[in-house]
Amino acid sequence: MTDQLEYRWVDDDATLHEVIDDVLAEERYAIDTEFHRERTYFPALALVQLGWGDDRIALIDPLAVDVSAFRRLFESDVTAVFHAAQQDLDVLTHAVGAVPRHFFDTQIAGGFVGYGTPSLSALLNGELSINPPKGDRLTDWLRRPLTTAQRQYAAVDVAHLLDVHDRLLAQLDELGRVSWAEEACRELAQRPVGATDPMAAWTKLKDVKGLRPKPRAVAQAVAAWRERTAVERNTPVRQVLPDLAVLGIAQRQPSSAKELGQARGVDDRFTRGKIAEQLLQAVAEGKQAEPPEQLRGGDDLDRDLRPAVTLISAWVSQVAKRERIDTAMLATRADLTAFLAGDPEARLAHGWRNELLGDGIRRLVDGKAALTFDRGNGLRLVDLDD
Repeated sequence: MTDQLEYRWVDDDATLHEVIDDVLAEERYAIDTEFHRERTYFPALALVQLGWGDDRIALIDPLAVDVSAFRRLFESDVTAVFHAAQQDLDVLTHAVGAVPRHFFDTQIAGGFVGYGTPSLSALLNGELSINPPKGDRLTDWLRRPLTTAQRQYAAVDVAHLLDVHDRLLAQLDELGRVSWAEEACRELAQRPVGATDPMAAWTKLKDVKGLRPKPRAVAQAVAAWRERTAVERNTPVRQVLPDLAVLGIAQRQPSSAKELGQARGVDDRFTRGKIAEQLLQAVAEGKQAEPPEQLRGGDDLDRDLRPAVTLISAWVSQVAKRERIDTAMLATRADLTAFLAGDPEARLAHGWRNELLGDGIRRLVDGKAALTFDRGNGLRLVDLDD
């Protein structure tokens, strides 16, 4: 692919409003973002790409315009077409304070028509026989001016997305799965974005499941302090305090700067001044707090359910292959565990997953069906009444 794409570079508010007015006259638009988050807590928006109508493209410089103008577009009924929307939703939530009310994710849609979890390149190649240029993963999108190569790479991300949208919608319609894709997009929209709840930050620590109750309470308090500090400074949490130090402090539960310095992972910069005072205060609060419940995982599953989860997981994989649906999208081990444990909010209890799997699993659990092995077709669900 060597043709140069035409685009409009937008670096003033008046032009941005003109572009938004044009897009609002459409039924849909393609959107993508470029951002960095390596050195910050929140992602730093570096570029917004829009595609609409007959090959119209705008590259919008968020460093030069008031991005709150996007609210007018996002709150409209015009559908935004993303590819792999989750991180875009996160960065737009922080930068704009809003995300599109109506959106469609081509990566999700691809998972329903045999693509697994496809990259945009895979969809462009598979649906349109287009091989987009490979980008430089280390490119600095915040540096100005952007090079011609950077701008072309960014434009490609939206140039053909509406054509891919058309192709995928046609396939979904043929398979009767448009509503499935729409439901999956709504699920994505409901996922929390932005800052982590400070009181839940401890759950992201590695090896935290082995902590006893009191150290667990201290880990929760120290991790909460770290999360709030990271948000305040807009810096990655592990630059505020390493995970190893959080766990070391939780195990040792220091009451002085000297003891703090003896905790594993804690170096001298954490044993002096205000930061030492704040850490010791967090430890003291953790000692007085009610310990949070211990985290549960797959290894903590009721022993009676483990064989069932293992067997049903094999059947799920076969159903996914037969239906040409991404296995991870259909049902994870956590989904099966929640469903078998009777969680009413389990994803398998509702919608398209319930239609494909839920009823069958219920019949298995109730003894009304069984899984048999067919040499030609693998695992097969059969009703015992037959």
